[in-house]
Amino acid sequence: MKRIAAPKAWMLDKLGGCFAPKPAPGPHKQRECLPLILILRNRLKYALNYKEVMSILMQRHIKVDGKVKTEKCYPAGLMDTIDIDSTDEHFRVLLDTKGRFTLHRISAQEAGYKLCRVVSAKVGDRAIPVIGTHDGRTIRYPDPITKVNDTVKLDLETGKITEVLKFDVGQMGLVIGGRNAGRVGLITSREKHKGSFDIVHMKDSAGNKFATRLNNVMIVGNANKPAVSLPKGKGVKLSIVEEQKRLYTALGHNMIGA
Repeated sequence: MKRIAAPKAWMLDKLGGCFAPKPAPGPHKQRECLPLILILRNRLKYALNYKEVMSILMQRHIKVDGKVKTEKCYPAGLMDTIDIDSTDEHFRVLLDTKGRFTLHRISAQEAGYKLCRVVSAKVGDRAIPVIGTHDGRTIRYPDPITKVNDTVKLDLETGKITEVLKFDVGQMGLVIGGRNAGRVGLITSREKHKGSFDIVHMKDSAGNKFATRLNNVMIVGNANKPAVSLPKGKGVKLSIVEEQKRLYTALGHNMIGA
């Protein structure tokens, strides 16, 4: 694809070339993923160019969700784990408070599971109940309490569901789309609008209130306990003034009028 048409969340510089890697067909949508080539070359800086990325992948060093991947444009998406066994490094693909993809470093123990948002629940062939998740998985015989919009905790080694996080008031949610993408907060209320979009109201740990569509919210924890570790900022979005103040403090300067 043309570089200028690539998703802003990839954070590619406009003058770095004419084209951008197009994600291969896979479990995540084209504009809701980060190709492996960008992870290795642009984010982790393990490769300088396309050819070096290919040699790393062909040596089978990179695992996504516990499985070796050699496709250079394989789409890694939200909540996917990236394992590099040769350096004993583990990352989870998450969103920062500005809605951009970030690679959050995690422990080997945490890399053994992931959270999956339930997008469909039905009874399939031969009356077998199945659920579909946001990363393209179809899981048979889920817990009967699992409904659409809930989140399931999946053991990557066995492929089994170990816990169900219900979508309910008081639960911790991560906004995965819209203007508030990347923010984390507790669900305070839910508005139902027939024939339109249901609206969810949330409140973050700093006391800021915001609202978004129901489809943009993914449950990531029970009450105040997140099921996965969160990236820097813990999902609290700072205002422009707060960001500037933090930057000035880090540099050892005093803000005028502060």
